[in-house]
Amino acid sequence: MSFEEFQNCARLYVIGALEPEELQDFEAARKQYGSAAEDFINQCYGLHEAFALSLKPAKASSAIKEKLMSMVRERNQGQSGSGAAKH
Repeated sequence: MSFEEFQNCARLYVIGALEPEELQDFEAARKQYGSAAEDFINQCYGLHEAFALSLKPAKASSAIKEKLMSMVRERNQGQSGSGAAKH
């Protein structure tokens, strides 16, 4: 595996996207390229973390919010019916 191929695999490695057979080849190349490989993997991890931190949470759609509120209302109605008998 060339170093360029190793770099492409390293990008997949840090996100857990290498297949088992690719992982074996990657680990062999990692040993072959030594500190240069470790430095590149660390750079990839840094970029991966920076990317993950830069993402904003997706806004929930109104349909999802309404479904959730409906579930909560149904649950509360079920509890209030059984709770009334206890008072």
